[in-house]
Amino acid sequence: MIINIKNMLCLRCEIVVKNILTGLGIEAENITIGKIQLKENLSNAKLKQLDAALKEIGLELVFDKKNLIVQEIKNIVFETIHYAEEPLMIKFSCYLSKKLNYSYTYLSNIFSQVTGISIERYIILQKIEKVKAMLIIESAFLSDIAYKMNYSSVSHLSAQFKKMTGIRAKDYRSMNMNTFNRMPTLIAV
Repeated sequence: MIINIKNMLCLRCEIVVKNILTGLGIEAENITIGKIQLKENLSNAKLKQLDAALKEIGLELVFDKKNLIVQEIKNIVFETIHYAEEPLMIKFSCYLSKKLNYSYTYLSNIFSQVTGISIERYIILQKIEKVKAMLIIESAFLSDIAYKMNYSSVSHLSAQFKKMTGIRAKDYRSMNMNTFNRMPTLIAV
């Protein structure tokens, strides 16, 4: 039995979901972002119990087709942007259509209906979140970030970053680095 989970978009979520399953006595064969493959089918009572436990942490089971498609789109976008080693070499619209076997127009309409934003906007939001992490955690150069995130140029990345966050990328890095520099250092005993 395969179960789809809404809002499960990170590796930490997988750990939390695994703990919930263990606590409920449910055995999973495989847990990935947004999906659980169970060893056996669950009763309706057990599904409700699982859904209630997931809702307590901001996740929930997905049953209807539209929400399932939206969650699959989010999972693909999230994995591609946050975990791919190389930039995507085809348009995201073509990639999504190919992965989900639906026309991009159909996917786009459903996504907008359910979420209230376009797929393109969601992709940009995820890219900006990844850029923020790369600026702070990796201390990467904007030219490297622009390449890895498949921007046509550093100026395109910079303009989109400023439009979405209200500040320039280098100012964002400076603000956050100053915050880290002011944090007390821990001394190992």
